Amino acid sequence: MIFLNFKTYQSGTGQNALLIAKMAEDVSNESGVGIFLLVQSTDIKDVATTTNLEVWSQKIDPISFGAHTGGILPEAVKEDGAVGTSLNHSENRVDDFESLTKAHERAREVGLKTLIFAKDIEELEKVSILNPDYLSYEPPGLIGNKNISVATAKPNIISRAVVISKKAGTPLIVGAGVHSKDDVKKCIELGATGIAVASDVMMSDSPREELLELTKGFA
Repeated sequence: MIFLNFKTYQSGTGQNALLIAKMAEDVSNESGVGIFLLVQSTDIKDVATTTNLEVWSQKIDPISFGAHTGGILPEAVKEDGAVGTSLNHSENRVDDFESLTKAHERAREVGLKTLIFAKDIEELEKVSILNPDYLSYEPPGLIGNKNISVATAKPNIISRAVVISKKAGTPLIVGAGVHSKDDVKKCIELGATGIAVASDVMMSDSPREELLELTKGFA
């Protein structure tokens, strides 16, 4: 499986987000690889009505209905069509474990699946006790790297992450610098269930070809 993070790239915003979603669905159908879309909260409703792929919010806040100006309400993204939400991405980390726990609980309360990111093994082990639907190991220093991927730079740590995820009974998603089918193949061989990718596809001159190439790593 592939979690495709639209971030706030121009290619993944507004009408462009719809084009990427349709493209990803075509690639998923052609390759047989499940692709999950992490989109901006403002685009969830439009994307969800455009594709049959699972649409996930990039985040939610640990809030309920009330006076929380600017907050991302779990009920709102769920109503707009989100199936799940990621939490604690390195570019939008939760301030403390208590807040992360509350955000996870709020997501579960409204029926959202969860993908929790961790920057290192220690954090991965800590967040694994929350029993999210997916765990993700993504070392921040390699995010967006076009030359070095987590698969080539930190294979031993991926192996350790797999041990943690298996102990928790939670599938592991690996990301950071993944940019080739060989990177994907290595992650899967080490025991990961899938990958998380963003700039490699979203910033590509040929996003369809790039995403299709990544799916070949699952063969």
